[in-house]
Amino acid sequence: MAAVLDSVRAFFAAAPAFVIDHETPADVVARETLLDRAMGADRRTKSSEKIRYGRVPAEGLALVARDRAGHVIGTIRLWNIEAGVTRDGHAIDALLLGPLAVDGAHEGKGIGSALMRAALLEARKRGHGAVLLVGDASYYERFGFSASKAQHLVMPGPFARDRFLGLELKAGWLEGAAGMIVATGRKLSQPRSIRAA
Repeated sequence: MAAVLDSVRAFFAAAPAFVIDHETPADVVARETLLDRAMGADRRTKSSEKIRYGRVPAEGLALVARDRAGHVIGTIRLWNIEAGVTRDGHAIDALLLGPLAVDGAHEGKGIGSALMRAALLEARKRGHGAVLLVGDASYYERFGFSASKAQHLVMPGPFARDRFLGLELKAGWLEGAAGMIVATGRKLSQPRSIRAA
């Protein structure tokens, strides 16, 4: 009898309010509109954006949250970078997270946290060693980020030191890391111009 009741409950259970999915080319306009609303007009002038400009997100690490109708209501992307160098001069591969944004009408529903957990899990599965970001420490600390992991790293432009955070996905990955953050991800392919004959 219990199995029958569980089956009936499952049948009538509400569908989830959102799902996490991989971003598709069809999501670009919705994502950019969401980011403009959530981050403001100056979002393209930030140091993080300068690192991302002209690059493709890290493989498999551009995610969106969709509502029941399939509309994009949240986004997160991670980017390949070098996080300075080790004490013996070797470049440290890492990821730069951002932006993370949720549509204002859907804030407070756990969408941002779900996107973070999904992105970090996928980054771990893909073998990445660390993630850096510029953001609100009180929010990102719950996922394990701390300013101490990024204390000897710098962004290529203005940034708030207390908002520059790191998370090691592999223990010791950022040990001794120092220097400038540099974009290393694949560049966007440029559309070919069509010339008149």
